[in-house]
Amino acid sequence: MTTTPLLTVMGATGHTGGKIARRLLAPGARVRAIGRNPDKLAALASAGAEVLAGDSRDAAFLAQAFGGADAVYTLLATDRQAPDYAARQDEEGEVIAAALRASGVRRVVALSSLGADVPEGTGVIAGLHRQEQRLRKIAGIDLLLLRPASFFENLHDSLGTIKGAGMLADTVAPDLAVPMIATDDIAAVAAQALLARDWTGVAVRELLGQRDISHREVAHLIGEAIGQPALPYVQLPEADMGEALVGAGLSPSFVALYLEMTRAFNEERVGSREGRTPANTTPTRFEDFVPELGAAYRQI
Repeated sequence: MTTTPLLTVMGATGHTGGKIARRLLAPGARVRAIGRNPDKLAALASAGAEVLAGDSRDAAFLAQAFGGADAVYTLLATDRQAPDYAARQDEEGEVIAAALRASGVRRVVALSSLGADVPEGTGVIAGLHRQEQRLRKIAGIDLLLLRPASFFENLHDSLGTIKGAGMLADTVAPDLAVPMIATDDIAAVAAQALLARDWTGVAVRELLGQRDISHREVAHLIGEAIGQPALPYVQLPEADMGEALVGAGLSPSFVALYLEMTRAFNEERVGSREGRTPANTTPTRFEDFVPELGAAYRQI
């Protein structure tokens, strides 16, 4: 008798994990969905997932969550209020690596980022470089490192500024075209990998979205969706952007790393090492995603 493989998904109420879990449940896979909030996991439980609520920095909890799984999807949580963001990344990363060793999981799909090949000077992405190195050192696992571009969904955080100040603002150069991606496209790739489990050793897969796009064009397309086609993009000085982010409640530690990351973008130290190919190009256009931002804007 063939046993249906068990697939564990971290961050199952977040941007990528929830979409991965649903994609796995659709064809009848056995899914163990883990997250911090049991109330937010309830919908996945109703859809047929086994759910476990707990802290991803709790080694015993994660070892339980990974135990018996045929493959695991891992990620580092984003806690933008963490007093020491890099230490928070490292703490969780060490626990994940220890739990993988303790559980004996054979195959791991890990969410990383473009730029994670660079060891330092890339802000929050450098923490993902360190996590890649931890995972590479685990003996006996087949590891797939997903390195996607920036998420379209991150722009939800800018809607308040658009509403209040009438502009999209960041520190990235206005006409620098960078890859951006819909998290649903990441979920599609991760779910397919978890179902197939057909790679060996360490594999790296970049995910570059449908095309590169500048922040100026992003602002224009958002503006069209909200009835403000002349919506400007304003490149703020780092000091002004940092002050605004801290004022919005983000920790100075996170903000410093965020600004270091955008500086690395501007200096073109973060990007694809493969170049754009059909294999790393994903289908969802920003034009396809922007109605979601328009709908969210109208709810503010």
